[in-house]
Amino acid sequence: MSETVSVTSTADRIRSAGLRATGPRVAVLDALYAVPHADVDAVLTEVRARTEVSTQAVYDVLRAFTAAGLVRRIEPAGSPARFETRVGDNHHHVVCRVCGATADVDCAVGAAPCLDPSNDNGFLIDESEVTHWGLCPDCQTAIEPEREPSA
Repeated sequence: MSETVSVTSTADRIRSAGLRATGPRVAVLDALYAVPHADVDAVLTEVRARTEVSTQAVYDVLRAFTAAGLVRRIEPAGSPARFETRVGDNHHHVVCRVCGATADVDCAVGAAPCLDPSNDNGFLIDESEVTHWGLCPDCQTAIEPEREPSA
């Protein structure tokens, strides 16, 4: 489910993060609302469907948004970095091993960091990151005919 965001509210969100609401920034944030958990290539495709922008500009915007806390960067093992607009909570992710589809999973045990390590080694821990791996419904359906009937 993607959220539709007006240019005004997108610009306001950018400004509220202490950034100037430039055309490329508005386009990138709109793209992230349209394509949750997007990698840079998906953001580029979405943005370029609306306006001209360089690849470097998109990287710069994503870096600025991440630093400002406007977006969150996640890095599932073996996948390119992905970006999402859901920030400010300690949720986790489920990733399909076949197609890379990614979805949010709410923290099962409460407030951040929601997991207690057996030893914090003196660190003040403020976040835990869990990635669940499996097969999305589409990939399950696609491989179902390949499975042999059980004996």
